[in-house]
Amino acid sequence: MKIILAAIIAISIFSCGPKQQAPQAPPPPALPVASVESGNQTTYQEYPASIEGTVNVEVRPQVSGSLDKVFVDEGAFVTAGSPIFKINEQPFRAALNNALASLHAAEAAQGNAQIEIDKLTPLVANKVVSDYQLKTAKATFQVAKANIESAKANVATARINLGYTLIKAPVSGYIGRLIKKQGSLVTPQDVDALTQLSDVHNVHVYFALGEKDFVNFKDQYAGATLKDKLKNLPSVALLLADGSEYAKSGKIDVIDGQFDKTTGAITVRATFANPQGLLRSGNTGKVRLSLPHPNTLIVPQSATIEMQDKIFVFALADSNKVKKLPITIEGTNGENYLVKDGVKAGDQIVLSGIDKLQEGMVIAPQKSAEKAAVVAKN
Repeated sequence: MKIILAAIIAISIFSCGPKQQAPQAPPPPALPVASVESGNQTTYQEYPASIEGTVNVEVRPQVSGSLDKVFVDEGAFVTAGSPIFKINEQPFRAALNNALASLHAAEAAQGNAQIEIDKLTPLVANKVVSDYQLKTAKATFQVAKANIESAKANVATARINLGYTLIKAPVSGYIGRLIKKQGSLVTPQDVDALTQLSDVHNVHVYFALGEKDFVNFKDQYAGATLKDKLKNLPSVALLLADGSEYAKSGKIDVIDGQFDKTTGAITVRATFANPQGLLRSGNTGKVRLSLPHPNTLIVPQSATIEMQDKIFVFALADSNKVKKLPITIEGTNGENYLVKDGVKAGDQIVLSGIDKLQEGMVIAPQKSAEKAAVVAKN
């Protein structure tokens, strides 16, 4: 009985003591926000490219023979018409002499036929001989005349072949690798050319655009036809193999007529001036294209979060609650996304701390002049 009474007294004392207060909710987090800005932006896309001279000519022999002389060295610049190789001409000069001798013999035969005609003509007129002999003499004259024409053709052929023994540069340009050396036997049927001659005063830079890139690229510029669009295309830059930018800009002037069925890409050509010869055929690099984006929305990448292959921002809604919005990206420029859809200019978005936010969460928005300046600047 005493134990029960003591327990009742203890409970009464405990219930009369001070009550514990419930814990207060933490204040909403203070996070920087800024308005979504719009402006004119330019993005750049780079494509692997190959470089070729405007003229690349394989130099091949037109006649067979031994290579007597090589007048140039690899990498040398030559002007059109300059001699670069010499094939032994002796067999061809002998052939020309034989052709000339045959021509002279044919001319002599024609002379004899003319003499015979002159002799028989009065005799036939006086009916001393029959006209059959005169007709035969005239036929012989025609044969001799034809032999002269044939001999002249042989002489012309022999002269041409003799001229082929001196191989001249068909265009001005740089000499490539010399496959054959002095003393080598060369023929027109050789698999390898004697050398390759490249005119690189201007160079053609070839690169490929995928179907989607091509559609986006040509839709950026005015013009009813592709030819009109080419006139409105801006200049392009060339990045060399070491990453440096070539000093001169180029112009896109040709787009292939069809897509490659294997790669699904279309070839595009840009032309660059190369007055100092710094670029050579076979060089590689990258073409940098610029794409204008007028009045596009700009969102810092740091203000976005990626989930399940989608990109979201947290926009400020009523009562300082945040709302997670998916956005569609059309490009990047530095540290910013160029947004096609999902937000509009003037929307307030959270700039940092978004990894801890949840849909509908209340925040204490703080205008961030520094962050807003970053958005507006870019």
